[in-house]
Amino acid sequence: MPFYEFEGLVPVVDPTAYVHPTAVLIGDVIVGAGAYIGPCASLRGDYGRLIIEEGSNVQDGCIMHGYCDVDTIVEQNVSVGHGAVLHGCIVKKNSLIGMNSVVMDGTIIGEESIVAAMSFVKAGFQGTARQLLAGSPAKELRQVTDQDMHWHGLNIKEYQALAGRSAQSIKEVQPLTAVEENRPRLAGVTDVKPKM
Repeated sequence: MPFYEFEGLVPVVDPTAYVHPTAVLIGDVIVGAGAYIGPCASLRGDYGRLIIEEGSNVQDGCIMHGYCDVDTIVEQNVSVGHGAVLHGCIVKKNSLIGMNSVVMDGTIIGEESIVAAMSFVKAGFQGTARQLLAGSPAKELRQVTDQDMHWHGLNIKEYQALAGRSAQSIKEVQPLTAVEENRPRLAGVTDVKPKM
């Protein structure tokens, strides 16, 4: 796995966390218990500290970076969706950052908030709890509902389970040349389904 020391600082990864072999962690990065770091994620702690707290996930293709003397923090039970960029911000616990969103410097995303996919949260935004933010620049559309939080909770459980499942089963292989007969399907651990 590509872990890199930078100016004497070595990434810290809790033994119960999972970091995909193609993710890159550089310098001052701290990954908490049960966290999941997906394929091709780039966590560059070469300028500011990056903290991913317990039970959170930073999915494939995400980028985290910051500034000197500033911590970029993903608190507990946060999902950072595919391709999102977090730069010098704080995402409070139980929140969701949607796919391909950008959250800029000095921003605080409030607890149990959702940033919709492809949103741009401008520098210095100070959020409150349970906001649904969308757009470019992102604005509050409405309050997050209990149903939204239920769905997010199921998604968090899936990624927390995926950390353990991945640690136990991912290995590099050569691809098959044809689909085998009765190829099995993978199942999750909850009844989470995409909203249509």
